[in-house]
Amino acid sequence: MKFLISNDDGFDAEGILALKKAASSFGEGTIVAPDQGYSGCGHRVTDKAPIRVESRPDDVHVVYGTPADCTRLGLVKLVKDPDWVLSGINHGGNLAGDIFMSGTAAAAREAAISGKKAIAFSQYIHLELSPPNWERTTLWTRHVLNVLFDKELKPGQFWNVNFPALPEGDVTPEIVFCRHDTSQVDLTYEWSADGAMYRGVYRERGRRPGCDVDVCFSGKISVTRIQLDASAE
Repeated sequence: MKFLISNDDGFDAEGILALKKAASSFGEGTIVAPDQGYSGCGHRVTDKAPIRVESRPDDVHVVYGTPADCTRLGLVKLVKDPDWVLSGINHGGNLAGDIFMSGTAAAAREAAISGKKAIAFSQYIHLELSPPNWERTTLWTRHVLNVLFDKELKPGQFWNVNFPALPEGDVTPEIVFCRHDTSQVDLTYEWSADGAMYRGVYRERGRRPGCDVDVCFSGKISVTRIQLDASAE
């Protein structure tokens, strides 16, 4: 298989290198990723200025643009007819409403808009635990890819995967297919003379039993099928 690999943390982030390593077990991966971090940029695209691209060794293309730009340029020029677009692995969770702000999710969503199958990967980080063990996350990613490649994914859909933050160990978490949580985010701000600073605590956010936040925070791998059609009944 052939993969277009992107992210929102930058072309040299540990997460995207882990993703490319995991994908190499199944085929060839080409990185088309931003020159810098674009965390929280959402689905922003560049359409009023040129987008510079630097091609580097080892199948890496550095794009001076957003994650969605990376997917667009990858599909139209840099990676001929990939089987999958893989985005991540994000340094931090992309659960519930995060997917609307996430550049990681946007790269996968842009692929779905273009008719390509895609998966967004994120590694939830618990500040009271050790930093992510990317070798371990690579193994988890390989396991998830092996499962998802055999799952049905209809046109206009993409997968959103979140890995839990766990203490060191060799146990592979259970994969749970679940719904996207719609619980309200904690809107806690600290006000000062400089303005308002968000102070919500990620791990204390609301959660619905069995949805992606609850699954990931409970130590399991959450996998959610996201669709482009956001129309209400």
